[in-house]
Amino acid sequence: MTTLRAFTCDDLFRFNNINLDPLTETYGIPFYLQYLAHWPEYFIVAEAPGGELMGYSAAALMLCVFTVMGKAEGSVAREEWHGHVTALSVAPEFRRLGLAAKLMELLEEISEKKGGFFVDLFVRVSNQVAVNMYKQLGYSVYRTVLEYYSASSGEPDEDAYDMRKALSRDTEKKSVIPLPHPVRPEDIE
Repeated sequence: MTTLRAFTCDDLFRFNNINLDPLTETYGIPFYLQYLAHWPEYFIVAEAPGGELMGYSAAALMLCVFTVMGKAEGSVAREEWHGHVTALSVAPEFRRLGLAAKLMELLEEISEKKGGFFVDLFVRVSNQVAVNMYKQLGYSVYRTVLEYYSASSGEPDEDAYDMRKALSRDTEKKSVIPLPHPVRPEDIE
């Protein structure tokens, strides 16, 4: 039986099987610790019966000026208070079991309880498996962010989709009306 529980500091030394996937964005230990300290309710891990980590998700909901690395942006007055999914990753051997959908559902519930208008996330345009999964979960492409992901070894930078799902507070679904043109990372508010 899979257990969903809060991420702990000890998990930082146990999740390499998840983070070594080429489609998973990885961060330094201070980044993970910052999330754990500031938004522990949004940092969730799925654990197999034998104690092996199967997947994790990290998100944030806060009121602040934008940052590109996973903090929510906007204000209540401008109806931009939202949950932002910073990372969602499931180990390859545990995919197609519904874990990602369950982790997303938990993050959406937390964002609802905190009064968010929507949940958003960034995903590589080339990661069609993830894009299709998010669409099945009710997310839609809000905008394309040009050259959002830095490439390595001389490859060109990759575009991202900013995908969103309106929550119940956004009764008119204003937060998910797609922008008609792409934006650059420096244009993201």
